[in-house]
Amino acid sequence: MLETAVAITVKPFWTLALALLIDAAIGDPPWLWRRIPHPAAIIGSAIGWAERRLNRATRPESDRKLRGLVTTLAFLALAALIGWILEGLLTGSGFALVLEAVVVAVLIAQRSLFDHVRAVASALDISVEAGRIAVAHIVGRDPDALDEHGVARASLESLFENFSDGVAAPAFWYVVFGLPGLLAYKTLNTLDSMIGHKTERYKAFGMAAAKLDDVANWIPARLSALLISAAAAFTPGCSARRALHTALRDAKKHASPNAGWPEAAAAGALNLALAGPRSYGKDLVDDHWMGDGRARADTPDIRRGLYLFSIACLLHLVMWAVIGFLMAG
Repeated sequence: MLETAVAITVKPFWTLALALLIDAAIGDPPWLWRRIPHPAAIIGSAIGWAERRLNRATRPESDRKLRGLVTTLAFLALAALIGWILEGLLTGSGFALVLEAVVVAVLIAQRSLFDHVRAVASALDISVEAGRIAVAHIVGRDPDALDEHGVARASLESLFENFSDGVAAPAFWYVVFGLPGLLAYKTLNTLDSMIGHKTERYKAFGMAAAKLDDVANWIPARLSALLISAAAAFTPGCSARRALHTALRDAKKHASPNAGWPEAAAAGALNLALAGPRSYGKDLVDDHWMGDGRARADTPDIRRGLYLFSIACLLHLVMWAVIGFLMAG
């Protein structure tokens, strides 16, 4: 009985460690997702369908807030239910741990983040215009307003913000609540990315999603800053002390209560200035700068950032594996 309880307790850690290895090795193979829709794309399509039908501009703001809250809770409940059913189906298989690890790997984005940002660096080697086209795949800001340094900064900011949202947070919620927690988090994060904006269209309907996403990312964002700071100690040209100091000092300057933590840690580690004023179409975001270094980031900085990100991902995997070993002992 005790051995069974220990096995159940440590199972998420072993499964997660295997999932992180699978994702690092394979990532999101384009040949697969050209043939079947990615789960994130399915979630996004469902959210878009619901938003178009429920978030009418003619409705009063209070009505749109309530509809947004109900929509968010309904999507989270459905995602958790699907996760619970899927977990039950996989548990009955002889290869349960491996199959579940594959599912978890699909919903973690460490390799795809690396590949997308590396593509920006390669594109910038060709021309600024090629860099703009590449960075448009990973950021929402207006790429035409970016020079070479703006493209480099945007790619680094996306890389480290999404280290929290796309790697640390899904892993954390999987460990805490299994597949129901992982699927619910991915759904919430997609809700926030699609409707959690402070624009006229979304500020009422997406308020619940934005607030809940802030809560869900509170611990993972700060964990991400610690991992990035630790990774800086093993990255040439980076400083762990400066990374941690910058995170503690500058994270609160960011408009988001969470995104500033990994971004500020990266800015300090790489000795750059990140964030700052930027435009999203017609909307100008006048954010403070984070970090005391250069704002004129370039292609070598992107590659150094990718090295830092890779070490942070490795430390993240090691952290969960060590916790699993300690709990098994």
